[in-house]
Amino acid sequence: MSDGAGTRSAVEWLATAAPDPGTCRWEWERNPLGIALLPAGRIWDVLILSSALGHPTLDVLSRCTDRLGPVLADYGDSRMGFFVPPGTAAGWVATGVRAVGRGSWVVVPHPGRAASGVRWIVPPDGRGTLTDPAVLELSMHEAAALLACDRRGEDD
Repeated sequence: MSDGAGTRSAVEWLATAAPDPGTCRWEWERNPLGIALLPAGRIWDVLILSSALGHPTLDVLSRCTDRLGPVLADYGDSRMGFFVPPGTAAGWVATGVRAVGRGSWVVVPHPGRAASGVRWIVPPDGRGTLTDPAVLELSMHEAAALLACDRRGEDD
């Protein structure tokens, strides 16, 4: 997110998840790590996948839709978090996927700056776009099938 207005609107949108948006913005500006701890379940939930599945899922998802919600990667790029509509986590049933919703907190980097430990792979657009969980699930299935085919090919 290179334009200042886009970054500002992304900051404003993300900060609305905080109990006190002003404190959240203040924390982002002054925290040397460039992160804030935000509650899930209010304006978004997060589905966390291993990067081994997350990267191919993002590739499939990017080909299926132009309405991608934000996607985070953790330090070391071992996990990825896909932002989905609130309430998704409560009904999500999938092996190997951690569903983070109401009652959970997420480390969120400032959308316009490098942060320590966590980074945006797909930054928030500032309009509140979230990934459709049904499209995400289908993309995960396709990515898992592609990974299985790749592994079978390596065994031959």
